[in-house]
Amino acid sequence: MAGVKWIRLDTTIFDNPKFLFLKEDRQYRTIVIHLEAMTFSGRTGLAGYVPAAALRGLGATRNDASRLVSAGLWEPVPGGWQIHGWDEHQLSEDDMQKRRSRAEKAAAARWAKRNGTDPQQ
Repeated sequence: MAGVKWIRLDTTIFDNPKFLFLKEDRQYRTIVIHLEAMTFSGRTGLAGYVPAAALRGLGATRNDASRLVSAGLWEPVPGGWQIHGWDEHQLSEDDMQKRRSRAEKAAAARWAKRNGTDPQQ
């Protein structure tokens, strides 16, 4: 699982009522755990899945996970949790690879044009 080097993060994420309620309850640690889980899941190619075994590495507890489920940010699934809305907001690993390939081809074409060579050779 190669994973992705970055994830999408909406600039209005903290205006979402799910986050507003956590902020109102001063659950800042829970918010950070959610953001770290997002980066972990993207980096490891798990597409929004957070295995229960990963909690400790995220600095989280089952109570933190329960708070995230109650807030509607995580959904319980066998063996862990799924980050709510992952597929709607994040590129799949396949989409990322296609983007990367297109960018590499475009860069090679620009380089070839600049140097007067044929990129197909």
